[in-house]
Amino acid sequence: MIYRSHTCGELRKEDVGKEVTLCGWVGSRRDHGKLIFIDIRDRYGLTQAVFIPKEAGEAYKIAQELRSEFVIKIKGIINPRPGNTVNPKLPTGEIEILVKDAEILNPSLTPPFEIADGQDITEELRLKYRYLDLRRPAVFQKFIMRHRLYQLMRQYLNENKFIECETPILTKSTPEGARDYLVPSRVNPGQFYALPQSPQLFKQILMVSGIERYYQIAKCFRDEDLRADRQPEFTQIDLEMSFINEEDIYSLCEVLFQKIFKEFRGIDLPIPFPRLTHAQALQKYQSDKPDLRKELNCEFAFVWITDFPMFKYNDEEKRWESEHHPFTSPRQQDLDILEKSPDKALGRCYDLVLNGTELGSGSIRIHKQELQERIFNIIGIEKEQAQKRFGFLLEAFRYGAPPHGGVAFGIDRLLAILAGEASIREVIAFPKTQKAFCPLTSAPSDVDEKQLKELHLAIKLK
Repeated sequence: MIYRSHTCGELRKEDVGKEVTLCGWVGSRRDHGKLIFIDIRDRYGLTQAVFIPKEAGEAYKIAQELRSEFVIKIKGIINPRPGNTVNPKLPTGEIEILVKDAEILNPSLTPPFEIADGQDITEELRLKYRYLDLRRPAVFQKFIMRHRLYQLMRQYLNENKFIECETPILTKSTPEGARDYLVPSRVNPGQFYALPQSPQLFKQILMVSGIERYYQIAKCFRDEDLRADRQPEFTQIDLEMSFINEEDIYSLCEVLFQKIFKEFRGIDLPIPFPRLTHAQALQKYQSDKPDLRKELNCEFAFVWITDFPMFKYNDEEKRWESEHHPFTSPRQQDLDILEKSPDKALGRCYDLVLNGTELGSGSIRIHKQELQERIFNIIGIEKEQAQKRFGFLLEAFRYGAPPHGGVAFGIDRLLAILAGEASIREVIAFPKTQKAFCPLTSAPSDVDEKQLKELHLAIKLK
């Protein structure tokens, strides 16, 4: 026996006369004396149903009990709507269900806000009741968009001979950049895993393994201050390729974004995208994330920013540090000046900027142990320390590491731009607030003494 015969969005005028069974939520209930109308809604759409006492029988009594967001099952005959009640705004607007039988699958409390678009609801309330917020059509459509984007990216990369490969979530802390989220190990007292800021080291090792073309829709974690374009956990599309140069990466990515914007915005993006060196961007726009929409007279303005400095000086710590990350390869012509003039050395790295937002970042990587050790030394990571932190990578380089490079793009940032949203929180199913708090689950939270004891931890607040 089937649970439902159709969804709430698929019935049309040509289905008139059919007996159907629908399941969903009560969107609205209207009592017109003897006639009771309800809108039944699921993820596919909405259908009007009418309860007439002589036709509905016992179901009419159930209709009198129905309220907003009750989960119900109805059975009935498809009738054409009278001409003056046709709703041209609905795909199902020419028909209604004459209900013969009904069942309340689950009642609902009165929702804290109306399940409809255009409501003025505080973010805190929306995120506390995110499961209700996601029922609103405009919110839900953003996650349909997200799903479709994943499918398109996967299809394109698969066609280009990439292999989707997962990398570990529990990994080693290698502090260089943003703060790690640390996870204590119960079976290794006093030791910690780190949640990955990116799959950087593992994807490089995958190149050593011979995979050659890797991608992953990767969850990443950074313990940093939050803004509209930052969350403690975020998603990126991560790519790495062997035996390539910058031009290979540019062309591959440009076609990908061309396909994305054609599919989701109906726009034919001109390629290749403009390019500016880091020095040119700063000189002309006083920013390495220039917004070129006015200059290029377009709604979506992409630009590659290239040739970033290899290093920047940290005045507080009195040392050089990596501008991108320490695995970026310097330009061939700058190899001889790395130690004596680190401020003049440029890297084979690039950012993709869209409408003034950094959408992604990448580089041609170092693939030789000796060069990687030189870079570590310049940024103050001594040989012993480098071995402790990155010994597994350095060792891998000794077993025939190919030239390789890659890029990663923030999916949340891309979706926010595609959807016309100012914050990435609008395109993440369960985001945190600006204070890194989850109103739905009340995370982060305390843990009990037993858990701490098992982890060999004690809390001491300053």
